[in-house]
Amino acid sequence: MAKAPASARPAGASTFSMLGSDTAITGNIEASADLHIDGRVEGDVACSALVQGESSEITGAIRAETVRIAGAVHGTIAAREVVILRTARIEGDVAYDTLTVEQGARLQGRLSPNGGQTPPAIAQLPKSHEAELVLAE
Repeated sequence: MAKAPASARPAGASTFSMLGSDTAITGNIEASADLHIDGRVEGDVACSALVQGESSEITGAIRAETVRIAGAVHGTIAAREVVILRTARIEGDVAYDTLTVEQGARLQGRLSPNGGQTPPAIAQLPKSHEAELVLAE
């Protein structure tokens, strides 16, 4: 009987993707994986879990089960669990089930507990599978 390679992932296992600080993306990102974004994104982000680095900037809507924001966001955020760190700068509305905000974080927008429901405006975001990847030097 053949053995599965040690690097094979079991079915349903979570994966993790990272966009480095030298990465700039223009276009929407949709992933079933967890994302760590340290670069710049101009477009909507939809994923399982999002971790945003301090120097990162996202211009667009964010949809995820959990988000941890440390950089700049210009757009709406909808997630079951939202953590806004002290270095975060958010311009947009935030819909959440659970919310943690560290002292020093800046938020210009409305906070809306959503009771587990994604707001209709976020749920109906157009899904695009096109993205342009630009690597900065």
